[in-house]
Amino acid sequence: MAPQHDAAFPNFADFTHSLASARYEDFVRRSAAGTTSAEDFSAMTQYLRNLYAGIEVTRSFADDNGQVFDCVPIGSQPALRGNSPLPPEAPDPPVAAGRRGAGQSLPVRPQLRSDRLDGFGHPMSCPPGTIAMRRITLEEMARRGSVRNFHRKYPRGTGRRHRPGAADEPFKQYATGDQKVANLGGHSYINVWDPPVTGDDFSLSQQWYSAGSPMQTVECGYQVYPGKYGTTQPVLFIYWTADDYEHTGCYNLECTAFVQTNGAWLLGGVLPASVPGGAQVDVEVVWYLAGGNWWLYLGGTAVGYYPGSLFGTGRMATGAQEIEFGGEVETDDETSWPPMGSGAFAAGGWQYAAYHRDVQYIATDNTAQYAKLTAYQPAPACYTSLVNSGPTPWYEYLFFGGPGGSSCS
Repeated sequence: MAPQHDAAFPNFADFTHSLASARYEDFVRRSAAGTTSAEDFSAMTQYLRNLYAGIEVTRSFADDNGQVFDCVPIGSQPALRGNSPLPPEAPDPPVAAGRRGAGQSLPVRPQLRSDRLDGFGHPMSCPPGTIAMRRITLEEMARRGSVRNFHRKYPRGTGRRHRPGAADEPFKQYATGDQKVANLGGHSYINVWDPPVTGDDFSLSQQWYSAGSPMQTVECGYQVYPGKYGTTQPVLFIYWTADDYEHTGCYNLECTAFVQTNGAWLLGGVLPASVPGGAQVDVEVVWYLAGGNWWLYLGGTAVGYYPGSLFGTGRMATGAQEIEFGGEVETDDETSWPPMGSGAFAAGGWQYAAYHRDVQYIATDNTAQYAKLTAYQPAPACYTSLVNSGPTPWYEYLFFGGPGGSSCS
């Protein structure tokens, strides 16, 4: 792609000026306000002004999908602004990582590298001591109607997890493997795919660590969510909640929660996808509760952490009670459910079905243990899961996914 003229790039100063001068009447006139009321529009505008207040941007660039990212000093990101000291050193997690094995999958590399340029000729990397924040616009927030809906994992549902024996939660389905076990985190390689998803549906693969009532979680994986990210490519994401998704939680760096310490990874940035019958790519993900913080590692490198204080006196402040790995889909009408994973059922296996492999959890004595997952597939006509174990590089693993369809509820 030939570099575009830099004058076309939406620079940060113009962006913040647009927030300062935003008027609801202008959004209504441009049909950009969606279902947002004047009161909610005012709240969203103030939210973004506060989120970006005092931030010093050292560099900006656009990813391959045209999403804009701003490089900001680690200490001025929303979760740290006005606080000191700077983040602690990341601990070494007690998991045996990096056992990829010959002739298997390709590792997902960090998205930011000094040898990459965006379509405007800007380096797609952040200077030392800074991290990249995906720029959130008023137009994006307005599509969700309110600040809380914007932060929800999925605005049409409550966001609550579907559990065996629990009442059905509309709009969502799963195909996973889980285990109820006291833990301080865990590990898997997540196979990345790009299932065809449209509109406000999403399809994801992730790790969940959860505990308590109301449920608290930390989560990481990839999702295809065009209604949020404006792309049908898979996007790296994290999420959390302290109260069963009711009033707390947000994606990535979109609220004052996650503290990012590594500038090479883009939370909210696109990832490469696997090819049916061909090259498989996966990203190594680890969560580890240490020093009071839930640390995230991607590709063996610490990316940042959720402070344990987010969970107050809740169970996740000291550890999780359940691990879960696999897929989740959401739909906006329950009549046309999107594909999950590769779109193939779990029985398709290697190079055809999506997987998590080398699934481990970190026991409360800080030792790594292989998981013993139980498959969960409440809609087997649409999505299935298959748990097994094998030699390197698989160990405990899970195949999952399916084509979706019209009768998945």
